[in-house]
Amino acid sequence: MTNDYWNHNVAFHRRIVRDTALRGGSALDVGCGDGLLLARLATVCRRVVGLEPDEQTAARARGRLKQIPQAEVLLDDVMDPDLPQCIGTFETVSCVATLHHLPLEPALARLSELVAPGGRLIIVGLAANRGLWDWVLSALAVLPLRMVGALRRERSDIGVVTRPPRESLAEIRAAASRMLPDARIRRRFYYRYTLIWDRPTEVL
Repeated sequence: MTNDYWNHNVAFHRRIVRDTALRGGSALDVGCGDGLLLARLATVCRRVVGLEPDEQTAARARGRLKQIPQAEVLLDDVMDPDLPQCIGTFETVSCVATLHHLPLEPALARLSELVAPGGRLIIVGLAANRGLWDWVLSALAVLPLRMVGALRRERSDIGVVTRPPRESLAEIRAAASRMLPDARIRRRFYYRYTLIWDRPTEVL
């Protein structure tokens, strides 16, 4: 397996790692796939944990991370209620191209629970095209993204489970306003959006 590659998800890794480095500590990558982001987070964190529900993919991630002692991959689903040891313990929780595999509002609630006080949730997600503006923006991005993909030698299929998004960006914004009212959501290049939420520091 090639250690490094580029695709529309990997395009966000650098900014996630840079942001995570501001807090350090421990990081959780939900739906860690083959562990590429997890390996990069390990360069700026004292402990990194990946959650991956697919057995074969989790095995690939463990293979990638076997020389990184502060990295751990758990074969588990983030929605599993038997993860109490993870609640509120991570300075950074990342979730790249995974939220659309999960029930939206319960997943937002669960992800927010995992963030330590003063920590940050970073979601890079996919949204379904519903309105005219969604389709127009997607159409305008086709040619430049193909050019970028060719220049970067894009590897879109890395052998992980994929699923088309169900909710539109408008629906995701509405859900976030209910579950995480202070979340900041922006439409991004590469057919993605980002959702950033900071858990307040608890005052004793």
